Amino acid sequence: MAKEIHIIGAGLAGSEAAWQIANLGGKVVLHEMRPQRKTDAHHTDSFAELVCSNSFRSDDKDFNAVGLIHEEMRQLNSIILQCADGNKVPAGGALAVDRHEFSASVTKALEAHPNISIVREEFVGDIPKEWDDVIIASGPLTSDALSKSIAKLTDEDELAFFDAIAPIVYKDSINFDKAWYQSRYDKIGPDGDGKDYINCPMSEVQYHEFIDALIAADSTEFKEWEGTPYFDGCLPIEIMAERGRETLRWGPMKPVGLTDPKNPTVKPYAIVQLRQDNKLGTLYNIVGFQTKLKYGSQADVLRMIPGLDKAEFARLGGIHRNTYLNSPILLDKNLSLKKHPKIRFAGQITGVEGYVESAACGLLAGRFVFAEANGGAASYPPETTALGALLDHITGGHLVHEDEELDIQKADEAPKKKKKRSFQPMNVNFGLFPPVTLPKVDEDGNRIKGKAKSRYRKQMMSKRALIDLKIWIKTL
Repeated sequence: MAKEIHIIGAGLAGSEAAWQIANLGGKVVLHEMRPQRKTDAHHTDSFAELVCSNSFRSDDKDFNAVGLIHEEMRQLNSIILQCADGNKVPAGGALAVDRHEFSASVTKALEAHPNISIVREEFVGDIPKEWDDVIIASGPLTSDALSKSIAKLTDEDELAFFDAIAPIVYKDSINFDKAWYQSRYDKIGPDGDGKDYINCPMSEVQYHEFIDALIAADSTEFKEWEGTPYFDGCLPIEIMAERGRETLRWGPMKPVGLTDPKNPTVKPYAIVQLRQDNKLGTLYNIVGFQTKLKYGSQADVLRMIPGLDKAEFARLGGIHRNTYLNSPILLDKNLSLKKHPKIRFAGQITGVEGYVESAACGLLAGRFVFAEANGGAASYPPETTALGALLDHITGGHLVHEDEELDIQKADEAPKKKKKRSFQPMNVNFGLFPPVTLPKVDEDGNRIKGKAKSRYRKQMMSKRALIDLKIWIKTL
């Protein structure tokens, strides 16, 4: 057996990783800074504390990607799902828990495991050279000291910042009777064809109605500990609108270099662009539309955009303090640093968003490190599964756009270009899965169309995922 595996952080991801390794026979040292060092968001000293909601979201494994990943994790002996199931509270079709009992039960299970040693102190400084394998699962509220160590390891200038999150739309919910494909000025970029964006035009009346709704909509407020909320590089669209009615029209909604093929003689007053967000081409983000609008108001306002009147969202927008890596650039598929293969990351710091996604990432990291620490190779879940689709997105499925560059100039230095991070946190959703081919009729011979088509697609993806998962599990 290899030496002990060190895990930094006992949140959802770190707790799950420790459990997976320990149950496979590995020895774990789990480092947690609480209660020695508190955070502004945590209220207890328990592991896997749920800081915000007490919900793990939908538990529907047949028609919801979150419910599907629940089921996949159950089949892989997840401690997070075991404790969630054991501490459920009524929540309709969602899996919600008594948050205190849930965290207490995770803590009790890990403290009682003979293969897990727990160190209650803040990790500071560099990773010791004598540590053979390390998983960093410190979450979005990573301490300043550890952030500095991670920045040094990854050559990333900034890890903690207010990230701009643009809404993401399912492509098949966009109305192409109103929208069209075209790059601005028909520019052909790397691997492009001059039609890399989806464009939604607005008339002058539609634009001003949109601005009025945007300014009037309810927005969320920053918590006191989040600090200064905005900087000019990623202003929320509602703040831009408040600064002047034409600000958005000459910002992310500028109508230049684009011609509506359905109405080529009329120039749109404003244009909203959507850009492909994953390699499969099933998800598109609304370019420049970072926002702090509350979700209900946000969806209503965004559906005022021609072509998005029936839009379905894989993720709504937001701006919040976060700590996460540019994982598609920095991490291999086994979640290890390309420059330092013995150091891995798990949880929200990798760019997954949500409780269950963080735990799922920890589950995979734990299994990968155990296999490799014992002379084997990491076995990756099929990309047709929820686990595999999520892993693929954070380690390579997200597209890095060549045109996203910032001019960086420091004192006494010549100007230089630096890539702007386009990778953003993501929940698991069916847009990350490889497509399925739908039959024209269902089992009863009825034609599949409308909402039934979307529901049937999700069901087929779920069935395929669970079949492929069982096959993969047999190979482990």
